Amino acid sequence: MTLGIIGYIVVLLILAVVVYKTIQTKSKNKIEALEKEAEMLLENAKREAESKKKEAILEAKEEAHKLRNELEKDSRERRNEIQRLERRLIQREESLDKKNDLLEKREETLNKRVIEIEKLEEEAKELYSKRREELERVSNLSSEEAREILLSEIKKEISHDAAIMIKDIESRAKEEADKKAREIITTAIQRCAADHVSETTVHVVALPNDEMKGRIIGREGRNIRTLETLTGVDLIIDDTPEAVILSSFDPIRREVARIALEKLIVDGRIHPARIEEMVLKAQKEVENNIKEEGEQATLETSVHGLHPEITKLLGRLKYRTSYGQNVLKHSVEVSYLAGLMASELGLDVTLARRAGLLHDIGKAVDQEQEGPHALIGGDLAKKYGESELVVNAISAHHGDVEMQSLEAVLVQAADAISAARPGARRETLEAYIKRLEKLEEIANSYEGVEKSYAIQAGREIRIMVKPDQIDDAGAIELSRNIVKSVEEQLEYPGQIKISVIRETRAIDFAK
Repeated sequence: MTLGIIGYIVVLLILAVVVYKTIQTKSKNKIEALEKEAEMLLENAKREAESKKKEAILEAKEEAHKLRNELEKDSRERRNEIQRLERRLIQREESLDKKNDLLEKREETLNKRVIEIEKLEEEAKELYSKRREELERVSNLSSEEAREILLSEIKKEISHDAAIMIKDIESRAKEEADKKAREIITTAIQRCAADHVSETTVHVVALPNDEMKGRIIGREGRNIRTLETLTGVDLIIDDTPEAVILSSFDPIRREVARIALEKLIVDGRIHPARIEEMVLKAQKEVENNIKEEGEQATLETSVHGLHPEITKLLGRLKYRTSYGQNVLKHSVEVSYLAGLMASELGLDVTLARRAGLLHDIGKAVDQEQEGPHALIGGDLAKKYGESELVVNAISAHHGDVEMQSLEAVLVQAADAISAARPGARRETLEAYIKRLEKLEEIANSYEGVEKSYAIQAGREIRIMVKPDQIDDAGAIELSRNIVKSVEEQLEYPGQIKISVIRETRAIDFAK
């Protein structure tokens, strides 16, 4: 068994050796074949590389040849261009030389002409001086006198032309301005319907009978003295049946006295202690009325947020009149008008109404403080926290300070409209006559005025001029000069119309 296995292994080893020898022989043959094939491929590769190298060298030579040709072509073109530029420069130099020669010739000609002109100027000056001397000798006038005459003539012509131009410009501007102003003011007035009360300095208190007069006077006049002392009002008891007159320039005191006297008459117990009690009650009642009137004014004008003291001062204006016009009603109307005009112009309506309502607030205390009521009112408004624009509108509505806003201008205009319209104010006859006389005196002071007539309660003055002394342009200038004089010398509400009339008449007689 063991021998068989050994024999089997020996056989296997012999077979393995035989197989190895066979494989080794085949591998050598195969390697030799591959080596020969590799040598052939290497030779082929060398041959192909040599051929490609030759082709590349040929292509490079051809490319270099082409580039050389292109460079030579570009260089030839550039040389040609440079030659053309050189020829052009040469031509320009030649033309510049020719022009320079021409300029030199012209300069010589101009110099000759300048010399000739200088000679002519000298001759002209000599002729001018000779003619001037001859003209002075013939006209018997010096050059200065002739110059003054000429200037005066020119001045007349210029003033005439200027007057015509001013007339045209003013007519166009007035047409536009008047149209717009009328529209705004008319709209504001139509939409405003404020009441006006004309008051006096006295009150009449009705009595139930004449026996009441004696009770008011009291024993040895003690009752009437007490009432006059406590109220500061004069009681006038005369022959007027069943009536007592209360007289005072202070409307608030007069109102206190009226209320107290009416209460005493109703009560029937008239003696100093009762009088004192009724006067105190009347004062409280007037104070409440003042407060209510101020609040009512703010509600009517939609002005809110006022200081309580300002509201009280507004209420006091109910008992204050200016030329017969109730100041509180006037302030309410100014507030309405200023607000309406501000809305038409697209301005601050609230500011305009507020300033319009407060513009005369200074009249509530102007009897206690010195100075113009506009400035006093501005100080009060500033004291009680009003804005700078409101303070300025109040202070500036009579021109005491410069206006800082368009709303201030509207307040001034609304104040003039409310105060100047017919029936709003009363004037004394004496002041009215003086104003008419002053108007005519101003007009008659100008040269060339024949007659003048103040008409329409002093709202217009018509002036007749001498046609041989004042022409149409002079009439325009005269009207402007009279307007300036009226504005400087007179104080008046509203505006005054100046009409200059120049009339030319041709008269002949048939025989």
